[in-house]
Amino acid sequence: MWIATAEHSKQIDRRATEEFGVPAKVLMERAGLAVFAAVQELLPNGGRITVFCGKGNNGGDGFVVARVALDHHFGVDCLVAAEEEDLTQDALEQMKIARAQGVQPIFYSDPRWHRKTDALCCRDLIVDALLGTGARCEVKGAIKDAIQLINRSGVPAVSVDVPSGICCNTGEELGESVWALRTVTFGMPKRFLFEGLGLEHSGYWTVSEIGIPHALLNEPTAARLVDSEWVANLLPERLRASHKGDNGSILIVAGSRNMRGAASLAARAAIRSGAGLVTVASIPDVCAAVSANVPEAILLPLPEIDGVISGDAASVLLQNKTKYHSALFGPGLTHNQPVLEFLSKVWQSWDQPSVIDADALNAVSEGVPLPNADCVLTPHPGEMSRLLHCSIAEIQADRFRTVTQAVEKFRQCVLLKGPYSIVGEPRQPMMVNCTGNPGMASAGMGDVLSGVIATLLGQDMPGYYAATSGMYWHGTSGDICATEIGPIGYSAGDVADTLAKARCRIVSACHRK
Repeated sequence: MWIATAEHSKQIDRRATEEFGVPAKVLMERAGLAVFAAVQELLPNGGRITVFCGKGNNGGDGFVVARVALDHHFGVDCLVAAEEEDLTQDALEQMKIARAQGVQPIFYSDPRWHRKTDALCCRDLIVDALLGTGARCEVKGAIKDAIQLINRSGVPAVSVDVPSGICCNTGEELGESVWALRTVTFGMPKRFLFEGLGLEHSGYWTVSEIGIPHALLNEPTAARLVDSEWVANLLPERLRASHKGDNGSILIVAGSRNMRGAASLAARAAIRSGAGLVTVASIPDVCAAVSANVPEAILLPLPEIDGVISGDAASVLLQNKTKYHSALFGPGLTHNQPVLEFLSKVWQSWDQPSVIDADALNAVSEGVPLPNADCVLTPHPGEMSRLLHCSIAEIQADRFRTVTQAVEKFRQCVLLKGPYSIVGEPRQPMMVNCTGNPGMASAGMGDVLSGVIATLLGQDMPGYYAATSGMYWHGTSGDICATEIGPIGYSAGDVADTLAKARCRIVSACHRK
């Protein structure tokens, strides 16, 4: 499913009318019906609702909701955060139809506005149809007042297309914004659903078809939402006659004296995701920990200095590099000077596909050149801020823009981690993940993800596809853990151990389709 910007949404609405002959009022009617269906799900036995309408097309959708709800015997108040003469033509037409069928719109200057809003806390549900995807400026006046009233009421809200006060393209708040329980967006998901405050304020969201031709909805945009079918079609099959050497020999360069667990987690994830051979290269203390926790892993002890890998270890690694199909560099390495020296020496001659994670990313931010190979960079927002030399707030303010900037700078595949992780690569659309849950916000999850991606790289999957499939698979494993163990408190090790089951779920979902 492609992800739209505000500009693209406006364009496909216009083209639906001009090129395909779908009248704007038909789209508005169907949008209102889709929102009312969400209202019925929340209030299956009916109830009292207040519909807040703005002056534009979003308000027009709201007038449809009010009319249809009244026709289904709901108690309906319709409050308009504007004056009648301010309504756009389409919104005015829908208001007149609603009024003719019994809805009584109350405009902002009407004395009844304050009487109705004083009793807002007694309603069962609010429909927010104040602002649509085109909102850009800070909210003020009647709109700001209405948003504050909705949020203070304590009544659950359903937002039409976008929570009012949220910027469609970035998810940033335009001064004030509605906290919605549910958002019904139309045609395509929008960027605000995946970043900024939009991610939180949208609540549970769904995409409704309202009659926009599929030819328009299927046109590529700059970003796409990943689904199980896309991933299932890419995951490597295991041939009956295969042996361990056919299924990827993965090198994991990770760990230090004070961070021994990272290497074990990455190795465990690589094994659980189907790697044929997994080798951990690290200092003896880390190798001992891996041996105790992941007996399937091969060990390559490296020289150390003060509890970290020594710069002299580069020669050991380079002598063995032809044994490996892919590598993971970074988890738990630290970015002490010997490690920077080690990575600099290794990467000068390294040409195997590689995942660059954690402290290896910090080394890059300190000037160590990336290897001349197919690389996947997997920063979290803090690491990305160091790579791009900007604040975390700037990173999170527009994650799509951030990924684009990182791809332009490094000319490699970049995976920005977080809720709805985003993958980008030159000349490819950005891919947005829809799996995973807040329980995965704990230590070690990134090490597991890197192990999965390294395995897919080692099985001849290009970096862009390995990163995208890996993050979806990793998130699916976390979702299974949240269901079977509990939403909070499962560990990165639990996620690693569930990877095989998650793969079955992804593949079987594709087969059912």
